[in-house]
Amino acid sequence: MDADEREIFHFLKTWGSEFVGAKEICRRAGGKKKYFEDNDWAKPLLMRMQERGVIESDSLGRYRVKPLARKDKSRRWVAPDIAKILQENGVQVDEAGDVASDDYYEQL
Repeated sequence: MDADEREIFHFLKTWGSEFVGAKEICRRAGGKKKYFEDNDWAKPLLMRMQERGVIESDSLGRYRVKPLARKDKSRRWVAPDIAKILQENGVQVDEAGDVASDDYYEQL
């Protein structure tokens, strides 16, 4: 990844599994100066990162860091409040949509 892609990647990592609009990424990821010079500077980079599989988009054109694929299909998503109750009773609950380390995404 080059420097601009890395800025976008780290910005999206702060949002976790939530999708963020392209305009918001353009505005906040690179700083004011980059946004005022070209307010669509991140859109070609987002497309390139999506093609490589670093990020994914939804039907509304918003982006997020692509979570790791789950190997165990039998597990299901559990609401956070129910997960807390289960953990208090000794049941192990895994988080869905985990984000991998930076090294994993550098290899893509």
